[in-house]
Amino acid sequence: MLYGFLLTFYIILCLFLVLLILIQKGKSSLGLGGMGGGAQALFGGGGGQDIFQKVTWVLVAIFLFGSLTLSLMKTRQRHSFKYANTQKAAPKPLTDTTPAK
Repeated sequence: MLYGFLLTFYIILCLFLVLLILIQKGKSSLGLGGMGGGAQALFGGGGGQDIFQKVTWVLVAIFLFGSLTLSLMKTRQRHSFKYANTQKAAPKPLTDTTPAK
């Protein structure tokens, strides 16, 4: 139950993170047309972070932590099979009771 809820939350977080990254403005002319002199803008200081970048960093941290948590939960869940106690025992093989000749 908890795993399903966290997985649903994680998928919604992934979609929101993708949308948030797509709506952010790019740095000055880093598209395919401005490849000539864009190295200064790419590696230089571009000022402070706006609210979208800060929220993105927080969501990325939650994304990484959630990924680790879900993988650990799934690993523990695999080792405990929830139907193990309800399985019936295998029938005993029939033995031949006729006397040997």
